Amino acid sequence: MVFTLQQRHHKGISMLETKNNPIIAVDGGGTTCRIAYADGTRQVLVETGPANVTSDYDGAIVRLKEGLAELAAGLDVSPELLKRLPAYLGLAGVTGDRIARRVAADLPLEAVRVEDDRHPALAGAHGAADGAIAHCGTGSFMAYQSQSVRRFAGGWGPVLGDEASAQWVGRRALAVTLDAWDGLAAKTALTDALLKEYGGTDGIVAFASDAKPHEFGQIARLVTAAAASGDGIAASLMRDAAGHLLQGLEMMGWTPAMPLCLTGGIGPHYAAFLPENAQNAVTKPKGAPIDGAITLARAFQAELSA
Repeated sequence: MVFTLQQRHHKGISMLETKNNPIIAVDGGGTTCRIAYADGTRQVLVETGPANVTSDYDGAIVRLKEGLAELAAGLDVSPELLKRLPAYLGLAGVTGDRIARRVAADLPLEAVRVEDDRHPALAGAHGAADGAIAHCGTGSFMAYQSQSVRRFAGGWGPVLGDEASAQWVGRRALAVTLDAWDGLAAKTALTDALLKEYGGTDGIVAFASDAKPHEFGQIARLVTAAAASGDGIAASLMRDAAGHLLQGLEMMGWTPAMPLCLTGGIGPHYAAFLPENAQNAVTKPKGAPIDGAITLARAFQAELSA
């Protein structure tokens, strides 16, 4: 799907610099990848599927290439023109320079900067102002900035990290459902629903044996709905996740005197499970991660022009 964003009316766009030189910006998440073209008069955005370059490198590269081709078609320009534009990519699963260089080499882009998706999320949420984010989508990470200091934590993937992410919540929900079956945890409406959904314990184990992170993440919707209705197991999972986020943010330097954005599909649901002083600090992001990616693409463009 290709659609054009009107610069003056799109939420968060007012914080972006307006320049005439075109750029490409990418916010690639574990569920959705957004690829934007921006110049001084318009923005055009393409959305594709997951683009996590650790959990599915080949699939992510395919989707990025397809998205760039779709963007060129939507702009009615040749792919050759797009590949010459400065491009900034903030992608889930970029865990270091090695994979960033590999991504850059495998894409048809001549001037490209590749970073992990924490950077555009922070830039989009707070611009240059002090604040922190806890981003919990399919994966999770935390980010903090105060004056010139920026700190990032998490984003290490479903095997070694991604605590409080949707996949983490979904996976734990299935695990506690098995505990409930064994009599080691309380049976609730959530555990009963999951047993029914997957056809019993054997169905849960079969699903979990080869489920992708985003498939685990879909279960989180059942957990958040159950927690909102008072389900004890669901509420416990949400409290555990919120407590993990709070502990990490405080260790990074965040205090309740600073704005806190809870982003991603499940992130905003944690607000009700935070202490009151932390709840009072929760604020809406100034812009989306793709807005932050555009800001960082402009900065990259400026470096190339210097």
